[in-house]
Amino acid sequence: MSEQFVFDSRCELCKAPYGAVTCAAAVTYHLRPLATEGFSHCSIIFREEFSGKTTQTELFRDGADGERIRFTGTVPAPQQPELVWYHFRFWREDGSGCLLDRSGYHSEGSVQEWQLTVYDDSAETPAWFGEGVTYQIFPDRFCRLETPKCDSLIGNRAIHENWDETPEWRPDPDGEIRCRDFFGGSLAGICSRLDDLAALGVTTLYLNPIFYSASNHRYNTADYRRIDPMLGTEDDFRTLCAEAHRRGMRVILDGVFNHTGSDSIYFNADGHFPELGAAQSQDSRYAGWYHFSHWPDQYDAWWGIRTLPAVEESNPDYRAFIAGGEDSVVRHWLNAGADGWRLDVADELPDDFISDIRTAVTQTKPDGLLLGEVWEDGSNKIAYSQRRKYLLGSETHGLMNYPFRTAALAWLQGGSALDFCEAMETIREHYPRPAFYAAMNFLGTHDTPRILSLLGSAAVPSDRDGRAHFRLSAEEYARGQALLKLAAVLLFAFPGSPTIFYGDEAGVQGFEDPFNRGTYPWGHEDDALRSWYRLLGKLRHERVSLRRGELRWLCVQGRAMAFLREVDGEQTVAVLNAGDEPTTVEFQWDGGALRDALSGTELTPVDGKLIFALAPRSSMLFANQ
Repeated sequence: MSEQFVFDSRCELCKAPYGAVTCAAAVTYHLRPLATEGFSHCSIIFREEFSGKTTQTELFRDGADGERIRFTGTVPAPQQPELVWYHFRFWREDGSGCLLDRSGYHSEGSVQEWQLTVYDDSAETPAWFGEGVTYQIFPDRFCRLETPKCDSLIGNRAIHENWDETPEWRPDPDGEIRCRDFFGGSLAGICSRLDDLAALGVTTLYLNPIFYSASNHRYNTADYRRIDPMLGTEDDFRTLCAEAHRRGMRVILDGVFNHTGSDSIYFNADGHFPELGAAQSQDSRYAGWYHFSHWPDQYDAWWGIRTLPAVEESNPDYRAFIAGGEDSVVRHWLNAGADGWRLDVADELPDDFISDIRTAVTQTKPDGLLLGEVWEDGSNKIAYSQRRKYLLGSETHGLMNYPFRTAALAWLQGGSALDFCEAMETIREHYPRPAFYAAMNFLGTHDTPRILSLLGSAAVPSDRDGRAHFRLSAEEYARGQALLKLAAVLLFAFPGSPTIFYGDEAGVQGFEDPFNRGTYPWGHEDDALRSWYRLLGKLRHERVSLRRGELRWLCVQGRAMAFLREVDGEQTVAVLNAGDEPTTVEFQWDGGALRDALSGTELTPVDGKLIFALAPRSSMLFANQ
């Protein structure tokens, strides 16, 4: 423990165990103020978020420790899942004293408390996801076996004859961007490329929505029971799952349960479906699924987008339809071969609804997985004025790790390694261990610009026409490629599932939606990048330490960092330099010789230290012999 700290919540000399704890776990605290402060008493003050309970427990004086006095106490965590906020109070015999919180000593003002996450661990988190490699596919843009027909389908669709064209981004004559241009990727197309994905080391396929919808992104569901005909049929889906399972892969579906499409069986604003929808009749079975302030033209919609009417998740019929019955949507597609669900806009789904979905998943498939889309620290997220409970044991197994992407991108674009380390240690301290190791880590998704474009471009065009046609120069591409290879090492070496957005490993470029949703460049991929990703996938498969090893930071300096993954004696060390200049890396190492699995370079420690030069925008991945 650094002597500047009286208490460090991340140091086991001060708090044990590290980070989040299970219900009723015994947590020991040690504080060491300077003796010259004259403190004779110390107490810890707990404030429970959900119960509203506040308690104060005095720690006992444990004697002198050099120039310091030691106060110690073991306090049980709450019996039920909780979010506990805590700080300390010191006082002297004359009654004078102060508080200690994350900002240091003070006697007045607001308190900056530490967080203790208390979770229920009675249900195990499936290990297959966090230990594996995930590949995210935007189904319309991955692989087309033939140009489909779309004449009889909702959406007034248009088909790109040329697979390599830029997605349509300009408004239609009514000024709307409707996303009705399709390229014709299919489930059979994905199935035809499973061997390519297996060679990449992929163990989980995450598919963006596949159900019948009017738009190419398919987030405006028209029928949860039907695969979009341009993608195929339920039999095609079952075949894809069976073929994926035969190769040791799992399949995760995108669950869009906060809203439907206005052009859907349920709302049926355009009258395309024979059954009466909520927008056609207040006697419709689905009328209670939506909230109308004035029927039928004024209704709640996701972010005010009228083509995405929001669903009343509290409606019993809707809940039963999605997760309750034996053949509910969640259960049906798990029985058809899916292995889990990712919940779109989890912030907008009530906690008890997420819990119902979790129950449906685990009852149907005991090793099934439930992930949530959350863009911030999901352990303490407030959404719509409510503190959320995603990770306390009854809801999601894990979350999309946007904080990882945010911190990694800041570091890659000029930030310090220390800031990245601090951001990740905050997540590691706050998240239950199973959730930290089941996080979906990524550098880009369908909702973010392509990582290669972000890392390579010297300047982003200010207008959409410029961004639509922008491509990196040779010099920019080389820089972006070097940084992407570095970022991929970080992605594959860090705890959680490294997730590849389709085509990132092939050199796909593009800024915001829809430019980030271009087609996979079959036949003109970046072979250097693909080979790099294949090597990382192979190492992730071969080295158990990369899949489930403990994390320990060895060196964090400037733009460079090194961390260790270790389990059962196997050690892997990732060393990374995002800077534009070479740097000398030095850290203690008593584990013998190391070999860089990326280049073959071997290093031997001298006097218990490794000291070596690391080139700009480069990385090494050392494996113990």
